[in-house]
Amino acid sequence: MRAEDCARLLREQDRILLVTHRNPDGDTMGSAAALCSALRRLGKTAYLQPNPQVIAKLLPFVEPYDAPADFAASYTVAVDVATEKMLAQGFSGPVDLCIDHHPSNSHYAGAECIDPERAACGEIVLRIIRELCGDLTKDEADLLYIALSTDCGCFQYANTDALALRHAAELLEAGADNARLNLLFFRKVSAARIKLEGLIYRNMSFHRDGKVVVAIVTDEMLAQAGATEDDCDDLAGLAGRAECGEVCITIRDWPGGASKVSVRSQDSFDSCALCARFGGGGHKMAAGCNIPVPPVEARELLLKAIDEVWA
Repeated sequence: MRAEDCARLLREQDRILLVTHRNPDGDTMGSAAALCSALRRLGKTAYLQPNPQVIAKLLPFVEPYDAPADFAASYTVAVDVATEKMLAQGFSGPVDLCIDHHPSNSHYAGAECIDPERAACGEIVLRIIRELCGDLTKDEADLLYIALSTDCGCFQYANTDALALRHAAELLEAGADNARLNLLFFRKVSAARIKLEGLIYRNMSFHRDGKVVVAIVTDEMLAQAGATEDDCDDLAGLAGRAECGEVCITIRDWPGGASKVSVRSQDSFDSCALCARFGGGGHKMAAGCNIPVPPVEARELLLKAIDEVWA
């Protein structure tokens, strides 16, 4: 459905719970919180499902919207969640509406507003809020700027198109504090993060004449750097800094001896097709999956799969 259809549907609902995805980023959290704010402006009772994995940078922006423990929802909306497997920890049950921009969406919700042409889910939510309320508050503009800018890598990634930039300008006109938000999310990092990046770069490997770059991030590296999950946002972007890299893979230790994989690529390679081989998905140039083996073994499986799909 279109944004106006989605807004019409939401106007008919109340006691709305907005659900984000596991390992939440700025897009899922910022989009959901902004929509929650707009629904409250309409007089709706609306909350976010508390997401236990939210990093410290995002928490002050979204915590005011978290649902109390005794909240009983009548209508559930998933925001920026491509599959039911990715719904936030602590949530269970059916999803009535999904708002998303992933082309690999598994169509798990009762209704959906999906636009795979958009760089960020925040752009879809921006249109929905315009339909619902006619305007944006400053807080909503800040939240949607976080959503858009983080999914576009501060407007450096290839998904940044003319419409994304126009939407960013619209958010600034509505009061988004881009100077403060860019400083917080893109320019300043902890000392532990700097040490962790050094370890990642030191152990990065290059394959296929440097066209494939693989970064492995282990729990031991995090301990050595004194890093926590709050220091691990957007690690997937580090491998992509290698000028020769066309396919850039980040593999992290994951509980139970598994690996969490993030793939970023140029237009010459389909990241989503690679991750789909391992039950994942995403976009053509940005995708992810989990592989039930440790990182070094996962690297070999991924390299073999790349050789099979990339001539």
